[in-house]
Amino acid sequence: MRHGKKVNHLGRTDSHRKAMLGNMASSLILHKRITTTLAKAKALRGYVEPLLTKSKSDTTHSRRIVFSYLQDKDAVTILFREIAEKIASRPGGYTRIIKMENRLGDNAEMAMIELVDYNTVYGTEAGKAEKKSTRRRGAKGKATAPETKAAPAATAEVTPADDEAVIETPVAEAPVAEAAPSVEEAPAAETETPTASAENEENAEKGE
Repeated sequence: MRHGKKVNHLGRTDSHRKAMLGNMASSLILHKRITTTLAKAKALRGYVEPLLTKSKSDTTHSRRIVFSYLQDKDAVTILFREIAEKIASRPGGYTRIIKMENRLGDNAEMAMIELVDYNTVYGTEAGKAEKKSTRRRGAKGKATAPETKAAPAATAEVTPADDEAVIETPVAEAPVAEAAPSVEEAPAAETETPTASAENEENAEKGE
């Protein structure tokens, strides 16, 4: 009887199960993601994550312990050189299991297990979603931003030139404007004087 033992033997003997999980862990470290059945993926997650935690301390003792499980020098080298740097700031949860369509032959539940820090699909989708949201928000900001930025730029660049032009133009036009009325007013004064004298003479005659 099992007596509450929750280890999934995967239909294999103990030695066969350990050898299989060791090979799968090496493949996961080398290729960063593998496709297998859902039951094997769950068993592999509990097998490989303690090894990933062990790789954070790069000592001879840690390397020997990990090698006793993996039995692959290349996998151990990549684990301690590359992967350990990637997962240095992650406190756990180094792998992700994604369910896939059932296998055609026996309808077994399939899944893909991968290292979280090496996933490029989710990273790009999240980046695109963030960029789209920032563009939508930034579009409104950009509509107002050019107005606020263009006004000071225009005043800063054009004001000195406009001031000079405004200062120069009245000086040039002032004499012409004043000269024209003076010329026009002179005949008006001359025309008014004879009329005034004629009226005075008529009044004088009537008074007499």
